[in-house]
Amino acid sequence: MDHHATRQPYPYVRRPLTEPDWRRLPGWRDVTAAQWRDAQWQRSHCVKNIRQLRAVYGGLLTDRFYEELAADQAQFATMSMLLPPQMLNTMAPHAPTEPQAFTEAFLADPVRRYMLPVRADRHPRWPSHPKAERDSLHEAEMWVVEGLTHRYPTKVLAELVATCPQYCGHCTRMDLVGNSTAQVTKTRLELRPADRQEQMLDYLKRTPSVRDVVVSGGDLANVPWPQLESFLMRLLELGSVRDIRLASKAVVGLPQHWLQPKVLEGLGRVAKVAARRSVNLAVHTHANHVRSVTPLVAEAARALLDVGIQDVRNQGVLMRGVNATPEDLLDLCFALQDEANILPYYFYLCDMIPNAEHWRTSVHEAQVLQDAIMGYLPGYATPRIVCDVPHVGKRWVHQAVAYDRELGISYWTKNYRTGLELRTAQETDGDSADSGPDALLARRHPYYDPVDTLPEPGRRRWSEPCP
Repeated sequence: MDHHATRQPYPYVRRPLTEPDWRRLPGWRDVTAAQWRDAQWQRSHCVKNIRQLRAVYGGLLTDRFYEELAADQAQFATMSMLLPPQMLNTMAPHAPTEPQAFTEAFLADPVRRYMLPVRADRHPRWPSHPKAERDSLHEAEMWVVEGLTHRYPTKVLAELVATCPQYCGHCTRMDLVGNSTAQVTKTRLELRPADRQEQMLDYLKRTPSVRDVVVSGGDLANVPWPQLESFLMRLLELGSVRDIRLASKAVVGLPQHWLQPKVLEGLGRVAKVAARRSVNLAVHTHANHVRSVTPLVAEAARALLDVGIQDVRNQGVLMRGVNATPEDLLDLCFALQDEANILPYYFYLCDMIPNAEHWRTSVHEAQVLQDAIMGYLPGYATPRIVCDVPHVGKRWVHQAVAYDRELGISYWTKNYRTGLELRTAQETDGDSADSGPDALLARRHPYYDPVDTLPEPGRRRWSEPCP
């Protein structure tokens, strides 16, 4: 026995990854290994509604579960249902087969909790924070052309597509991404993809101060490969671009996509050009719990590295009931780092979108978690827990300049002006007292903790008109 390990607050034990046996589920009893590895089979067998979910689980889930799921879709869901078999298979992998016991294990499963929410998950008093917004980060306000957010001085976000191979319940871009739900009529991209990409590239040509481009969506796995390769090759022609980050949660949710020979061959061509031009090319993915990190995920990450991608990094979201304990975070990080060749990079506080309060954590809780995970992982692989503050951007959770714990309001400053602020200042000639450079950089921007995490006086204040 390793007594040094067992006496630590977190005992590290290396654990091999496992791929749950999908044949344990009635609807997939006859699915072969070749079918399971096939990206097209995975896409064509995604679960999009309750009828299809019943077909997979047979009688394992009780009618009460389906009633709760239907109620959530009718009353709360901001994302439509879209679950690849790969992701669904990681839920409750060891549950007993008796329906009531299986349902209880399924409801308790952390992957299910954020991928397939039910009404009972939502907070009964505070499903939404009073300050919640559909586009909580105001990304669309910062579009310089459709889909291109210029938020930071040297970085842009390029949203090439508004769909994903899977829809996460907590999606920060719930205003744009996916199908409309009973609660949310989605904003739509209007330009043809080719025209949108042309406008993005034209803006970047005219704006050499941008050196870093995050190519995202939605999810890049839903962009036809020839179209994506063409865009990336043209991006690499711009001498001002030094970093390109490809964002795809499909490395975790649909690794079969990134294992396709045509995709890997194309990525290899892009990676060669990037290396020749000394451009850093990385892939960012999205895993929130250790159960979703399987051998197929590790295989996909290894394949990306083998064709020349410099790094595969994980950007998770901190969520109650999923990963908001030191043990859950460290289990996930060690699976990523030790077994899957994926670098733990960021954990974001769940953003203030509607109906997300049951997932969100307070800034204080995040600060405690950041302290708790220090010292276990290598420094370069210790993830930063960050708060994405509206009108500010990513900030380490200890960077709040003031914090009213009773009301749950933290305040944040920044050292740059967003494109939106620059345009506003230009329109007003920058003459007003609150739009000059010094005033903008001194401004304190608020962020709000979940109301149910506050002490009773704070909860009472939020029950009144907004503080």
